[in-house]
Amino acid sequence: MLNAGKFNLVLFIVVLVTVGLFGSSIFTIAGQAQEKDELEIFSWWAGWEAPALNALINLYEQKYPDVKVINAAVAGGAGIHAKAVLKTRILGGYPPDTFQVHAGQELIGTWVKANRMEDLTRLYKEEDWLEEVFPQKLIDLLSTKEGIWSVPLTIHRSNIMWYIPDNLKKWGVEPPGTWDEFLNETAPKLEEQGIIPLAMGINWTAQHLWESVGLAVLGPDKWEALWSGELNWTSPEAVKVWEVFDKILEYTPENAPSLSSQDAASLVSNGKAGFYITGDWQAGYMVITQKLKPKEDFDWVPSPGTKGVFMIVCDSFGLPKGAPHRENNIKFLKLVGSKEGSDIFNPPKGSISPRLDSDLSKYGAYQRSAIKDWRENRIVGSLVHGVVGNEGFMNDFATVIETFLFNRNPDQVVRACQALAIEYGIIE
Repeated sequence: MLNAGKFNLVLFIVVLVTVGLFGSSIFTIAGQAQEKDELEIFSWWAGWEAPALNALINLYEQKYPDVKVINAAVAGGAGIHAKAVLKTRILGGYPPDTFQVHAGQELIGTWVKANRMEDLTRLYKEEDWLEEVFPQKLIDLLSTKEGIWSVPLTIHRSNIMWYIPDNLKKWGVEPPGTWDEFLNETAPKLEEQGIIPLAMGINWTAQHLWESVGLAVLGPDKWEALWSGELNWTSPEAVKVWEVFDKILEYTPENAPSLSSQDAASLVSNGKAGFYITGDWQAGYMVITQKLKPKEDFDWVPSPGTKGVFMIVCDSFGLPKGAPHRENNIKFLKLVGSKEGSDIFNPPKGSISPRLDSDLSKYGAYQRSAIKDWRENRIVGSLVHGVVGNEGFMNDFATVIETFLFNRNPDQVVRACQALAIEYGIIE
């Protein structure tokens, strides 16, 4: 029999071993007991995007006043810093209750594939989201054969060309409808007048331009075939994408690698460049930051060769396995997918609702035009913003683009892309 001193020592050792082996679970359970009325929302919506998220959080708190919402936003363009922090947390076993993620392969090819997310099909059925609320094409992009993995909150459009109408009138040009028209007529005419035909900036803006070129050259069917593995990157059609892209680069700024996206946009608004292809967050930048009026001071058209096709960027939220406050997150996901939540968030964000029944009166001039196209156009996914390519492919594709900007070799670059497609499971 142990005496009291030895018993206490053994008990202390047992506690240490238990905490060492299962400590994180013990503290997680304790934390849940103490913080059952919390909800942590992890995102990269800081800065000028924060008011939209705050509006959604305020609505949640009005509906659930006993829940304390923790806004765990991590600043950084396109979530660069947030994704790094998120990876550490999920792999470390302490995920946030929910997190912002680009819908599609950025989530599916990373965290769904790693078995870290819960299937939301039941939630979709309970909320009647499968019946004429979200377009079927969008649901397809959110899904695998095993389930539906996130709830969409925003829709942005990637394939938009921006310009200043008064400048085009002064220069005697119009927005080109095709890349042939841009290369053979529009760009030479602008260059003769000392105007940069097409603004571009750092690496991701070049990638963004590339995907609009890819959509135009391939068309929507072959664009999708590229990401389903049905079309090889070494095919003549895919090679042509890079050949056209190479020609277009001749009409972009020489100092593009040193320009931010905002710097590139300013070239257009300052009359130094004719056009800029980027996502429709540009409308918010021009209205809020540059104080320009849509359809008066600035205007837009689909990027050349993509009329009738809507290339989407979609922010969404899901349900991580092991979320500390699961039920509070489910309430949040219901709000994210609701008409009320969608229409309170998207107008100040500059995005549009993914729902087909959004209230048009709440949206600005650009957004109303985008909503019309959203409801009528063919929908395809963006690579740069995670819809059609998983995170591994996306990260390595940035290096491919950097290499191409240096050596401009289409044959070499398609071989590199083919290797990436095989490595990341796009081509089996």
